[in-house]
Amino acid sequence: MVLCPPFRWSSRNRFDLTTAVAERRNAGRRETFYVLPESSEDTQNGNPEIYKNNLAVPDVGSSKNSSYISVQSEKYRERQSRDSDSGSEDQKTNSGRKTISEIVQSNPERRMRRKRGVIAPHAPLDNSRSLTDLQYEKYAKDDESIEQIKKALMANDFLKNIMDEDRLGAVVEAMSPQEFPAGSLMIREGESGSHLYVSAYGQFEVLKGGQVVKNFGPGEAFGELAILYKAKRFASIRCITEAKVWTLERRVFQKIMVRSGRQEQEDNMRFLSSVPLLQGIHPIDLAKIADFLKREFFASGTPVVRQGDKGDKFYIIRGGTVVVTKRDGDGGERRVGLLKRGEYFGEQALLHEDRRLATVTALAPGVECLTLERGPFTDLLGNLQALKNVRHAVPRPSQQKKTSEVKSEYEYIELKDLDIVGTMGVGGFGRVELVQYKKDTSKTFALKCLKKIDMVQQQQQEHAFNEKNIMMLCNSRFICRLYRTFKDNKYIYFLMEPVLGGDVWTILQKQRYFPENIARFMAACVVEVFQYLHSKDIIYRDLKPENLMLDRKGYIKLVDFGFAKRLSSNSKTWTFAGTPEYVAPEIVLNKGHDRAVDCWALGVFIHELLVGKPPFRAAGGDHMKTYTLILRGIDAVAFHPRVPKSAQMLIRKLCRAVPAERLGYLKNGIIDVKNHKWFLGFDWEGLKDGKLKAPLIQPVTNDLDLSNFEKYPKDKLPPDETSGWDIDF
Repeated sequence: MVLCPPFRWSSRNRFDLTTAVAERRNAGRRETFYVLPESSEDTQNGNPEIYKNNLAVPDVGSSKNSSYISVQSEKYRERQSRDSDSGSEDQKTNSGRKTISEIVQSNPERRMRRKRGVIAPHAPLDNSRSLTDLQYEKYAKDDESIEQIKKALMANDFLKNIMDEDRLGAVVEAMSPQEFPAGSLMIREGESGSHLYVSAYGQFEVLKGGQVVKNFGPGEAFGELAILYKAKRFASIRCITEAKVWTLERRVFQKIMVRSGRQEQEDNMRFLSSVPLLQGIHPIDLAKIADFLKREFFASGTPVVRQGDKGDKFYIIRGGTVVVTKRDGDGGERRVGLLKRGEYFGEQALLHEDRRLATVTALAPGVECLTLERGPFTDLLGNLQALKNVRHAVPRPSQQKKTSEVKSEYEYIELKDLDIVGTMGVGGFGRVELVQYKKDTSKTFALKCLKKIDMVQQQQQEHAFNEKNIMMLCNSRFICRLYRTFKDNKYIYFLMEPVLGGDVWTILQKQRYFPENIARFMAACVVEVFQYLHSKDIIYRDLKPENLMLDRKGYIKLVDFGFAKRLSSNSKTWTFAGTPEYVAPEIVLNKGHDRAVDCWALGVFIHELLVGKPPFRAAGGDHMKTYTLILRGIDAVAFHPRVPKSAQMLIRKLCRAVPAERLGYLKNGIIDVKNHKWFLGFDWEGLKDGKLKAPLIQPVTNDLDLSNFEKYPKDKLPPDETSGWDIDF
């Protein structure tokens, strides 16, 4: 093996090329992948995961000019091959029973591996100042085509959950026609997709591995995963006859979803600002109130409220008309008025629980109301009168961009002064090495090496800058420190704190699930790190066991910040980002999201620690089914008997469908989570000070110990990349 500058083997390295890798569980590993955007101006990720252990590595090769070193291990590769062969029977599926979407979008080989993160381009939507920035082309259709498209979309389990009447109409308008000759491939297996399809006429066949597995005709919707983010197709679709389909491109769909969400937000703000009781409330708080509004429909003749009932809900009429009546002394009822769209009733319920003074009944053809309950409203914002006295300071632009980076104590270390000890993990853009400082061998670091040519080709430069800037800002016991960065013609390098206890996901796979005391300790570490990040206006967006490492004291450290984003208070981002089993419903629905998504992910994380799997994972790793389960909500989840009642209550409160109702997002913030019954008696001060003994400690004999990591083959040498984009590294 040829080693090259700036690295050489340390005389103290303990890497054993003859030791076989420990047997892995049949479940296999779930690798993290990054969905590549069409442009670089928007996404918040793209770096290889830090300390990830099991991603596919290209065929090995050697070079006398390499600037980067990895370990060659034939036994490891042979073990990989045997594991893959032994699982081949389990990968067979009965395609005949699957829908077209399931065949095209589900990959049976992905089952039970490391959970994959996904991110979609969205910054143009984040930066759009008005609804006019979200215009899209519309295509005329006859009534029969409109009905065919609507029927196909609403027959799809996922699409029907994200469509209301307005969105459905907009999607139908925006779908464009495309015709194909007989024998042509409209979708090719292995390629990345960006379109949703509805078959208009003709006959089609689905091919997997060159074999026909299903036939279908007009009126089928498929490819919907591609309108969320860039997704690989796992089957081909060929036109048997001349055919026509209706198509919708991802960016158009995103515009529709963001436009409708913002339009609804503007309408709700306008409704709220017209209510005298809410006059004087700052627009920032009014926007929070708007987040609480729920749509409720009342059929014609249905009483919305009854005279004499207790009132705890406020109503704004979004559509339709209601009649207001009062009982007379002799038991009769008299009509006292009509209320229509934009008008409201029951506003006193926001102040106190009073008896309803009148009956309000929906008139034909029915009434849609926006409702606001006093309980959740008070939990988030407190007393209504006090809310009117809140003043929000608006920072100047110069203040908004100002950051206070933590000064690194290792600025003096140079790349040439580091020796490779061994590999800690590999990822899509490079790998992580354990390195030793030559001038003081007591100092070791983790060095993440990212291939510049791959990052440029896949437009990930901004993500590297993003991760660097956020990690340099952080200095917490519960976050892996980034000390400094380097670059050469082939790589950019992150010099980081070494965390040698291994990742939580690997340990979880070995133990199947964690006892309550271990799960509580790990969750508490995450609570601390979220409190720290949110105080700095950073949302993390990719919590999962794969992104957590154990240090030698058994404390959790958060390691991968590729999806993290700085988001100013009271603002939202629209980028689809996260790991499918962990994303919050507002991300799936393109409603815009903020730090509330981290609260949702915390609930999912606690469930995975206690049960061994996330609550919303669909069979076979089908992402669309997973998203459908997420939209169905936590109340539809049957908890395993080993999840204690107090933990169930906490998970349910963290995974509320409405972001503004989640524990950890309310007026007391993360403090509410710390005070929950499940953490009763937990020593938070001891944890924060590092004095609390961890219940699970991985053996780490010294600073060169790689026994908690697997062995890896060496990688191909990338070509030079000298465009200069990495000047700040």
